Amino acid sequence: MTGVSRRFTCGLMLLGLVAGVVPRLALGQLPEPGSQSTTPNPLSDPTMKPGKTQLYDLEARFAKDVLERGGAGFADWFAEDGVALGNGAAPLVGRVAIARSANWSPRDYQLTWTPTDAMMGPSGDMGYTWGHFDGHSKDANGNPVTTSGRYMTIWRKQPDGQWKVVLDAGANEPPTGGDCCKLPGVN
Repeated sequence: MTGVSRRFTCGLMLLGLVAGVVPRLALGQLPEPGSQSTTPNPLSDPTMKPGKTQLYDLEARFAKDVLERGGAGFADWFAEDGVALGNGAAPLVGRVAIARSANWSPRDYQLTWTPTDAMMGPSGDMGYTWGHFDGHSKDANGNPVTTSGRYMTIWRKQPDGQWKVVLDAGANEPPTGGDCCKLPGVN
């Protein structure tokens, strides 16, 4: 084998190895919830840059804290002037208002989410993530209740260097086919 053909053969073998190992992710996007991988793979995401990786890391730490501590963990991630926008609810402005509202225990309500994408601003001190969320609880009879939807979180680096949430907005998934056209109390 000549040096050129040896390099070509090694290159083909490496390409085959990478093609077999790299998950088939959409470019620049994480998989939907419930799929195998929930962490970004820089080999399959050409948009993965350090700022985007940092935002994914912040989201993972935020989600872990909320899963462990419930509403208290949720509120602690907000900036003093942060805003929370919920489906059909009045805006919550400021960490104090958010903490008063986010009074759930992780035993009673589990909020989980998976970022689909993230973008760091050009100055590197603000960015956003967006993705899918699920909320799990039980009704008065103990039956499981799940709500799901999409969210967007805007992050801002604070003067002390910490990253905090300045805006979190969520919207429930739209009704399933046909549900939009039913009149209340009519079958």
